[in-house]
Amino acid sequence: MYNLHIATIAIIAANVLVSLRGFNDVSFFERYKFSIGGIKAGQQERTITSGFLHVDISHLFFNMFTLYFFANVVIKGFSASKFIIIYFISLLGGSLLALFFHKNEPYYSAVGASGAVTGILYAAILLNPDMHLGIMFIPIPVPAYVLGIGYLLYSIYGMKSRLGNIGHSAHFGGAIGGYATTLLFKPELFVTDTWIVVLLAIPIIILFVLEKMGKV
Repeated sequence: MYNLHIATIAIIAANVLVSLRGFNDVSFFERYKFSIGGIKAGQQERTITSGFLHVDISHLFFNMFTLYFFANVVIKGFSASKFIIIYFISLLGGSLLALFFHKNEPYYSAVGASGAVTGILYAAILLNPDMHLGIMFIPIPVPAYVLGIGYLLYSIYGMKSRLGNIGHSAHFGGAIGGYATTLLFKPELFVTDTWIVVLLAIPIIILFVLEKMGKV
């Protein structure tokens, strides 16, 4: 594969260390997970700390494995510092969108780096739209932008149907964070890759239209 940048190693290490503490300390896990009730009580730090906690080893591994594949694309496209900024804005974006959609559910809770990682994925697609990805059960590589759009459309479906024990809104918010921050850092993409920018915006527009219509 390729060598990991120290910035990626630092983020993976933080996720591993915090998650391991959470696995072995229930009170720590409960105190720092994303919780609507806790955030409304003034514990806003949960919007960030929850992104470093995971339910179990497989949850942690999947998120870090995905980050491993796409972190270097963003670091090479920008820099390590901008990669970290995109990561944390995506993490916060995921928490804020979850807070928006679940604000009237005081017992709603979530953990995981999925929002931040989805933001990095969306940033990587914008920076390298010709990238192709292999998907299980599909014998040929799929264009990354097709996967990105499909994943967000699936997330909308998951939000509407409350599908599984998955924070679909956090994934979507993370993608919005990665998308917006990448375009802020590299606005020339509006000119050089106009169609990719437009295509990746379609699921975001659909979500907010559905929200305005009361369908989500």
